[in-house]
Amino acid sequence: MPERTGSLRSAELAFVKANQWLIVALMGSMATLVFANGVSRYLFNHSIIWVEELTQYEMIWITWLGAGLALREGRHVAVDLLEDRLAAPLRRAVRTAVALVMLVFLAALAWYGAQIVAFSWSQETPMMGIRTGIPYLGIPIGALVCGLHLVLFFRDFVERRFEHPEDPAAQAG
Repeated sequence: MPERTGSLRSAELAFVKANQWLIVALMGSMATLVFANGVSRYLFNHSIIWVEELTQYEMIWITWLGAGLALREGRHVAVDLLEDRLAAPLRRAVRTAVALVMLVFLAALAWYGAQIVAFSWSQETPMMGIRTGIPYLGIPIGALVCGLHLVLFFRDFVERRFEHPEDPAAQAG
């Protein structure tokens, strides 16, 4: 991440790390559950019936929570051919407009996602019997998390200074 100092920077680092660890925990849980279900199915001829449903819900949450981290790394699909041909001041203006439109979109997504959650809250999922709104919570929460990532690195986004996770191979050598 580019150099910033102070308590806001510390809070931002903690936010990013918490987001990363939550995704790691969800992915680890998914891998463990799918493996255990496969072993159970083929060795004991018994499936754990709720595993498929839970891992689908975990995938939804991973996708929505990972969107902000992908944005920080510049990993979302973008067509910047025209943008690259613009003069630097105009390019920054276009990127600022794009970032503002993204924030409006994410706010709308959070708003309408919350309405879906409210609408589906009284229903239950088929296998686990939890409220259907819980998996749908990934939409508004993920939109808010992505929006917060964008706000926190807004200036870097406009300047196209994306974060690059350290290469483990480069650290080893």
